[in-house]
Amino acid sequence: MSNSPGLYIILVSVHGLIRGHNLELGRDADTGGQTKYVVELANTLAKNPQVERVDLVTRLVNDSKVSVDYAQPIEILSDKAQIIRLACGPRRYLRKEVLWPHLDTFADELLRHIRKVGRIPNVIHTHYADAGYVGSRVAGWLGTPLVHTGHSLGRVKQQKLLEQGTKQDAIEEHFHISTRIEAEEITLGGAALVIASTNQEVEQQYSIYDRYQPERMVVIPPGVDLDRFYSAADNWHNPPIQTELDRFLKQPQKPIIMAISRPAIRKNVSSLIKAYGEDPELRHLANLVIVLGKRDDIMTMESGPRQVFIEILQLIDRYDLYGHIAYPKHHNADDVPDLFRLTAKTKGVFINPALTEPFGLTLIEASACGVPIIATADGGPRDILAACENGLLIDPLNIQDIQNALRTTLTDTEKWQHWSKNGLVNVRKHFSWNSHVDKYLEKISLFPQRRIQSLLSPLPASPAADHPEWNVPDTNRLPTADRFLVCEIDNTLLGDKEALEKLIQRIRQEGHTTGVGIATGRTLESTLSMLEEWRFPMPDLLITSAGSEIYYGPQIVTDTSWQKHIGYQWQAQAIRQAMKDIPGVELQPSETQRQFKISYFVDEAKAPNYREIIRHLRRHQLLVKGIYSHNMYLDLLPIRASKGDAIRYVALKWGLPVNRFLVAGASGNDETMLGGQTLGVVVGNYSQEIEKLRGLPQIYFAQGHYAWGILEALDYYDFFGGLSQKQPEMMIA
Repeated sequence: MSNSPGLYIILVSVHGLIRGHNLELGRDADTGGQTKYVVELANTLAKNPQVERVDLVTRLVNDSKVSVDYAQPIEILSDKAQIIRLACGPRRYLRKEVLWPHLDTFADELLRHIRKVGRIPNVIHTHYADAGYVGSRVAGWLGTPLVHTGHSLGRVKQQKLLEQGTKQDAIEEHFHISTRIEAEEITLGGAALVIASTNQEVEQQYSIYDRYQPERMVVIPPGVDLDRFYSAADNWHNPPIQTELDRFLKQPQKPIIMAISRPAIRKNVSSLIKAYGEDPELRHLANLVIVLGKRDDIMTMESGPRQVFIEILQLIDRYDLYGHIAYPKHHNADDVPDLFRLTAKTKGVFINPALTEPFGLTLIEASACGVPIIATADGGPRDILAACENGLLIDPLNIQDIQNALRTTLTDTEKWQHWSKNGLVNVRKHFSWNSHVDKYLEKISLFPQRRIQSLLSPLPASPAADHPEWNVPDTNRLPTADRFLVCEIDNTLLGDKEALEKLIQRIRQEGHTTGVGIATGRTLESTLSMLEEWRFPMPDLLITSAGSEIYYGPQIVTDTSWQKHIGYQWQAQAIRQAMKDIPGVELQPSETQRQFKISYFVDEAKAPNYREIIRHLRRHQLLVKGIYSHNMYLDLLPIRASKGDAIRYVALKWGLPVNRFLVAGASGNDETMLGGQTLGVVVGNYSQEIEKLRGLPQIYFAQGHYAWGILEALDYYDFFGGLSQKQPEMMIA
């Protein structure tokens, strides 16, 4: 990697199969335009002199069903760019909809990677909702600006599926759509900048979100790789893919109507085949070439793509299109520009008849090769045709409209030449990656670059002396501990005197390198009172008020940088005012209220549900995180605050891997610290709301109640010993 000074940018794209060469576009629903977008963005950013390093971070996949490329932890793209692959749940390849439970682990792995680099990134740029969830957490922990590109939005997808007649329960079961939408809301709330591809995306898609903030959004269309997509020279020879097409076609020299997409229902390829099959003139004028990813056996595909192919084969048979249509089983990434050049050479046309199209990268790729385009009058195609002036927009549900547009393009030689030339010129003008990156870096340069390197600096022998802003007494074990036990107080640490005394004894006898912490919803005063009443020694770390306050013992010193960190856009008075509109909620007594925590009692018989309360606050443009527990307590915190976030902040600040924290809890407000890569224990007397965590590999459900359960976990994890027993493979450094 280059040592020249400049920006360090992390791009996060969790799902799909991502590598730097021969991308398997269209292999499945997750390996589409987004994977290409992030690789080309990474490569172009790295070429810019303002940028020192680009890490494209994705999921490591070690699965015999896919290439070994995806199991390599590091793939070098150039001297300043690389792909970093991190553990995220099972090693096998998974579709994006089932990755949600594993994203906390991915976030912890990303934090560990940043510690290894030894430099906090200037920007974390996330792609799609799952990466947005990860990036929101990590950028929040680091205080780093978050940039987000949505690519495809959950609320829009849900609307379209409902309009098509899909039941809400089915959408939820397959797509986990409410989880996705919640992740998008969180990301939009925390992002310093949202990059959209089209004005329609900003005005019609993002606008249906509670956290819609158009002033933080900018339209920067993606670019096209002009080193690969260009017009064919006069002496250009037919490419290897031609042989594959010739197997299907009686007259392969005829003009080509080209369609390239994933085999998804919304791509609407069946309407194109109907339009072609029902028009004898079109069949006489041109061949139809349909390229829909790769396949071996249609019957082993997922249900969506399988349904698309079965319908296509039925239509081919119904209209007897044998000899007129090609639908190759295999192609590679290098074949795509050749397919466009071949289409241009035959004076053909590229068509995208999708029902909806957020952008339409293939349209600008075809244009860059001199191919006129026809596309659905929606989203990206509107902007692309307006900029390039090289084709026609259609109603994708109107067969006659499709036929007329194809006929015009194939028969009007003058229009064809004019559109071909316009595409070649205007793509270079409006849709190059270099122009994209120039606009991108111009926006990034406006971000305040906070000096937060001290978080990653090696700890001095006396942190209090060398870093007075930390205010840490010498006797605190944080600088020397190599593991940490952190417990909730209520119903976890306290409740059984004999068990508590046994736990204290074991820590004193065996935990010589173990730090001890408390993480509780209680206030500091209440916490100290309870610890004194039960005669528990002063902890090294106190996380109180549901994660909104951090203190270091024994002198109970406030971590002021944590307060500054979570105080970002916190509007306590506005939140209280907005909550007055909601029935069935009542402020808890004043002694429970804190600077960064507003607490309510909730009467479930009268109040809206938790999700509706949070949406109400978001509609008021209030950045807030809610923690709901025991079906009656609601704590409202800053968006960056929770017990889990506080633990990770402490781990990062003090240089201790988060998988060396054993955390003990018993209720829903402990969920944030139990998730991810911490070693978790749920004590036997837990609340039912936390049952959903059962089965996660890093969470142990103890039999013993109160501190007996913690003692059980010490043995289960061999916490005072090798600290490796029972840990999942992905968690071992």
